[in-house]
Amino acid sequence: MEAKKRLLIVAHVPSPNTLKLREAAEQGACHEDIEGVEVKVLAPMDAGPEDVLACDAIILGTTENLGYMSGALKDFFDRSYYPCLEKTQGLPFAYYIRAGHDGTGTNRAIASITTGLRWKLIQEPLICRGEYRAEFEDQCRELGMYVAASLDAGLV
Repeated sequence: MEAKKRLLIVAHVPSPNTLKLREAAEQGACHEDIEGVEVKVLAPMDAGPEDVLACDAIILGTTENLGYMSGALKDFFDRSYYPCLEKTQGLPFAYYIRAGHDGTGTNRAIASITTGLRWKLIQEPLICRGEYRAEFEDQCRELGMYVAASLDAGLV
């Protein structure tokens, strides 16, 4: 039997709505038709380079805070960047942003850091803009399912 591939979800959830988004991404990744992927979900402050080094793909989730990613996700990157720099090039990843405004600065910051890491973006960034809507949960569920199914099928 082949070992399961590992999908890591690192998401900041400071509110009930952002928790719903993270749970939706996890639900999608754990879809019953996806059998060859093990999903691990961590808060940014609980995740570190050892988790990134142990995964086959990663989904990041953050809020937009003053036009930037959450401090917690930035801290995760600060602790993980150099230990992962030479060892995770090409790591498939995707991310979502819960943006009360437009998410532009947050998107740019994540893109800059992950470009430096040379990670491989496998899905366009999901930016959940404006007032909270239930459809954001569906979009995060689809994102989680897409990444896990791609990993399961060996496409990434």
